[in-house]
Amino acid sequence: MLDIPSRVRVHVDALIAAQNDMGVCDAIERNAPAGKPAAMSAPHLPKVAGIDSAVPAPAHTASPLPGVPAAPAPPGAVIQDRLAGWVSDLTTLHELTERLARTGSLEDALHELLRAGAALVGARRGMIVLEPPQGPARADCFEGGRGPALTRGLGLTHAELGHIDTVPRSAIAYGRILDGRIPDGRFPDGQPGPTGPPQAVADPDLLGDESLDPRHREVAVRLGYAASYTLPLTTEAAGTLGAAFWLYDEPAAPVERQCHLVGLYMRYATEHLARLLELEHARATVATVAEELLPSRLPRVPGVQLAARHRTGPRGGGDWYDALPLPEGALGLAVGSVSGSGPSALAAMGRLRASLRAYAVMEGEDPVAVLSDLELLLRLTEPARTATALFAYAEPSRGKMVLAGAGHTPPLIVGERRTEFVETSLSAPLGMLACWEAPSVELAPEPGETVLLYTDGLLRRTGDPMDRAFARLHAAAASVPRTVRGDPGAIADHVLRTMLPEGLDQGDDAEDVVLLAARFD
Repeated sequence: MLDIPSRVRVHVDALIAAQNDMGVCDAIERNAPAGKPAAMSAPHLPKVAGIDSAVPAPAHTASPLPGVPAAPAPPGAVIQDRLAGWVSDLTTLHELTERLARTGSLEDALHELLRAGAALVGARRGMIVLEPPQGPARADCFEGGRGPALTRGLGLTHAELGHIDTVPRSAIAYGRILDGRIPDGRFPDGQPGPTGPPQAVADPDLLGDESLDPRHREVAVRLGYAASYTLPLTTEAAGTLGAAFWLYDEPAAPVERQCHLVGLYMRYATEHLARLLELEHARATVATVAEELLPSRLPRVPGVQLAARHRTGPRGGGDWYDALPLPEGALGLAVGSVSGSGPSALAAMGRLRASLRAYAVMEGEDPVAVLSDLELLLRLTEPARTATALFAYAEPSRGKMVLAGAGHTPPLIVGERRTEFVETSLSAPLGMLACWEAPSVELAPEPGETVLLYTDGLLRRTGDPMDRAFARLHAAAASVPRTVRGDPGAIADHVLRTMLPEGLDQGDDAEDVVLLAARFD
């Protein structure tokens, strides 16, 4: 047996037995174990093979000069050349799959798949269409199961993608794949023709094909492509998830070696996409449950305007808010956070919020009593869980607010003449002490001032230490433009954009974010 550095080993006899016209990737598939090749995760040489869009065949011995007799090839030279090509292929696939594995979102994975696939097949442009079937692999962003679900392009504008979408599905390769047709256009079940899963479709000269649909010909001429290569995105567990479609500017088609390379890559890429689709579906489900456990709308109470913003983490946290009208024109405001994440934290958050609403109706004018009862309930029913909470009893007609907090961040008052935190007393979170109690704080918001209640997720998502995060929040509230200070929703949006720029408020951070704004008239 020929021993090769790293984890790549191959039987020389098996390679010698391979026919000379067999590509390197044929040897890979016949000698490698089923599934993902173990060599793809092996360490490789410091100077690795780059991503060559043409994926050239391994270089062989140069032709001898005219008149000079060629030296006899040393024994095993052909095998060495084949092994060098094999290692180069595996190294390239290892690099590409590593880049794809590092993508954590569906958008990033689609872009990386298109970029790598275009390099492997030697194309400049491409597009991918995802239409996962009904079932657990279908994310909520795909409405109706089938139909135009999610299309992304490489080197194609939105307008050009729209032009391609006008081609009848039966006249374009990826449409036939998504509709359950095999490459020759016949249905695999019940109709004449061969059966089997969708396969790659090469159209090396679209404009020279007399049977090409007129609309497809018109779009090809308009966009300037003359050939295409299409691959299905199929797994045994999830079925056909979509199709990838690469475009050539001139009549062309990938050679056999390129087809093998991109085929191996697409097997792994499709499994990765299926996992990301399941993750997107789980995230959408968690976000839906979290939103359903929060108020569907905020109450209208004379003398105060309300607005709320909520951002759920990918695993679903226990941050919540509430606003409920109380007798004699009063208003109860609450924010809180339950320890943990996932379905159990969501369920605990729902129970805690419902209990607080009941206590607020009975004794809302005394926030300390409300939180004391809530702490007793939490300690008796869920002794292994802790929570922070802040409850405020507001009387808008009198311009008065009484609040108490249990291990929660202090509110922030935003007005024309001041932007300051409310001095609340230090207190432990609920469920940490045998008997919780802390004094309440009374404040008198002036007309036109807004009180911001928030959870610590707003501070933690910044990534700054807590003292800097508090200073950042104060600066964000102080910089609210005067033109929007009469709208609590605009104030909340400005604070979120300033605290969490560049999409951090919509990112995959584990922390939930809750912001409740109450503007007093």
